[in-house]
Amino acid sequence: MKKKSMKGWLYLLPAMLFLGAFMVYPLIDVLVYSFEEGYNSASQTYFGVGLYNYSYVLRDPYFLQAVKNTFLLVIITVPLSTLIALLISLGLTAIKPLRNLYQTVYFLPYVTNTLAVGLVFMILFKKTAYTDGLINLMLQWFGGSSIDFIDGPYWAKMFVLCFYTIWVVMPFKILILTSALASVNPEYYSAAKMDGTRSFRVFYKITLPMISPMIFYLVITGFIGAFKAYSDAIALFGTDLNAAGMNTIVGYVYDMLYGNSGGYPSFASAAALILFAIVLTITCINLMISKKNVHY
Repeated sequence: MKKKSMKGWLYLLPAMLFLGAFMVYPLIDVLVYSFEEGYNSASQTYFGVGLYNYSYVLRDPYFLQAVKNTFLLVIITVPLSTLIALLISLGLTAIKPLRNLYQTVYFLPYVTNTLAVGLVFMILFKKTAYTDGLINLMLQWFGGSSIDFIDGPYWAKMFVLCFYTIWVVMPFKILILTSALASVNPEYYSAAKMDGTRSFRVFYKITLPMISPMIFYLVITGFIGAFKAYSDAIALFGTDLNAAGMNTIVGYVYDMLYGNSGGYPSFASAAALILFAIVLTITCINLMISKKNVHY
């Protein structure tokens, strides 16, 4: 029995070394950096240990703006993208002919480069001296006035960012939910049909509980992915996100390390750990909620 146990640990050893070198050690290193006050990257020195880095980050208006942007992005995109993906998946499941073709078409944006999609969105929404952009032309057709979605008011830029984020994550969610719907035992639907159960009640009492683990998985990964958003904003508004007022928490961390205000790994580490605490808290809350609403 002891030999079998040792053999199991030997199998796990490569993975444990990998996780230790690339996950555990960096996390500990970031934790240490976050408490080192006045850390100098060139000389590898600091003048004190304390909570100043956290205090500075939590009072930095750029960080507060990034937190606001990130939370708005999370609150808007995660529920909307999951709901829309569920509706589309239900429609695809109901369509018999050309179902595979439609699934492929919906999945195509997922395999397209994020920055390339962002460039297309920027061209569609950006207002220039030569053109108002396709979206503004459509607004004008319906009697509306043109809006500068890329360099204009904050709400317009946030709308584009949310729209773009939903578009990017939609294919993956549709794929997962379509597979989940296909795995539901058809005998449940047959029994409900024999009882004359209404369609909405069938969905609420059979379909939704059966696919609830996949919905929960998409919500959890959606929250984590939205909190890590950065490339989406870069693709739309360029590299100077602070000037555009559209920075995210991950963007703030990157700026503190490598941006125009870069060279401050202690501030970046403090911001990264604050993000880690936020994501961990929300994930724990979701896990507690799932105990009552997710049926395995």
